[in-house]
Amino acid sequence: MGDLINLRRARKSKLRTEKDAQASENRAKFGRTLSQIKQQATLAERNNKSLDGHLLSSSKDKPE
Repeated sequence: MGDLINLRRARKSKLRTEKDAQASENRAKFGRTLSQIKQQATLAERNNKSLDGHLLSSSKDKPE
């Protein structure tokens, strides 16, 4: 006699592997590497400092 298969488990297992494959594709397609994330953060910080350096005066220095 053949092996018995629990159809619910087989169905869920198949769905799980399909979701894992889709997640892997999405990570490759949309994900960023750690170096890219650090580079973006460094660039944003540099831009903020540059922008702050070009301010004419601080809002704290203005008399009311």
